[in-house]
Amino acid sequence: MENEQATVSAEEVKRTPFYLQFIKVLYSPYKVFRDVAEEPRYIAAIIVLVLFVVSSTLFGYIVLSKSYVEETFPKVDILAGQFDAWTENTTYWSSSPNVNISLDYSDHVNGSYYGDRSIKFYANSSQSIFVKLSDVGPVNCSKHAFNSLSFKIKFVNPTTLPTSASIYLYSGDASKYLYYNLTEKILNSGMGLWNNYTIPLSDSLWENHGGDWNTITGLAFAFNWPEKVDIKVLVDGIYFRGFFENRIGKDLTGYISIISILGIFQFLIQLFVIAGIVFIFLNAFGGKIYWKPLAVCVGLILITFFVQNIINSVLATQTLDKLYYSLEYLGGSVSEKAAATAELNEKARLFSIIANYVQIIILAWATLLCTMANRVLTGLSWTKSAVASVIALLVAYMIRLFIGL
Repeated sequence: MENEQATVSAEEVKRTPFYLQFIKVLYSPYKVFRDVAEEPRYIAAIIVLVLFVVSSTLFGYIVLSKSYVEETFPKVDILAGQFDAWTENTTYWSSSPNVNISLDYSDHVNGSYYGDRSIKFYANSSQSIFVKLSDVGPVNCSKHAFNSLSFKIKFVNPTTLPTSASIYLYSGDASKYLYYNLTEKILNSGMGLWNNYTIPLSDSLWENHGGDWNTITGLAFAFNWPEKVDIKVLVDGIYFRGFFENRIGKDLTGYISIISILGIFQFLIQLFVIAGIVFIFLNAFGGKIYWKPLAVCVGLILITFFVQNIINSVLATQTLDKLYYSLEYLGGSVSEKAAATAELNEKARLFSIIANYVQIIILAWATLLCTMANRVLTGLSWTKSAVASVIALLVAYMIRLFIGL
């Protein structure tokens, strides 16, 4: 009896303390899973949860600190239904007496930043149109603020392009303005197509007639034809742009909180999906399994994703340059978004390649650990333990991709 008690005491001494199981599972998983089978404690998985959230928050912060989002004026608020406000409402515009202004819901640029309509300027038997956007801003278009103006124009009628075109930017009143000759760009445009224009601001191509780049309050377009024609011109997506801002610096606490909450959800979703699928399959295979030790083991297995986050954090620090998320990426048309996405992917290419290999290694490692845990907890064959593990890890990975975590 004394020998038996001594043996039990020795086994208890050898058992890995719950607060060290997350470390030992990395190099002695079999021993840790046996310990969990004998004495499962949720606190072991909670420790891994804390580590995972800290590491995912660190990785998220590093990526966001390198991410710069293009600001626009007018500002876009998709949730509030505010897009390119100036081509969504005719009341912003005035024109020469011969020009009519209306909205066109059937012909506009498709893209979340461009809304569901364009603005239409038309005139009958006329050689020119002049349209003015008033009460703008004021907008700061100095070198350290918005440094370009973008817009889209479609020439519907007549069948010839205008022979001259101009842009005016006003500062206060009509006598103070900056002038840009748009003719060359217009003559290279296509008829009956949406043409994209991005005009750099505050450079030598602009003629200054008393205007102030720091205070732009109005904008006007002028188009001229050599003879009287019926004119119809559509305009969409007018934005002052070119200013990129790192948003995490403006609300560090808010972003860190969001990243941390997403990390908690990511961990819990993976834990319950993996443990749930393994539980179902092992019972179907005839194994006797209990939820608590299985959940604790899966929680410990997810320490591999903590390792992945640390590796990715180092990779991001060393391989990622600044990432600029342009208007086209955030809310452009399908073709604009595809081009902007390709450009971003190219900048992050080295990081993505290495991170993908790391992902494969981590999934394989986690699957192997899960297989060991299944065998320890149930005594089932390696094959049955591995099948349950592979399916569970793959399903959890696919769910994570689908919901964007």
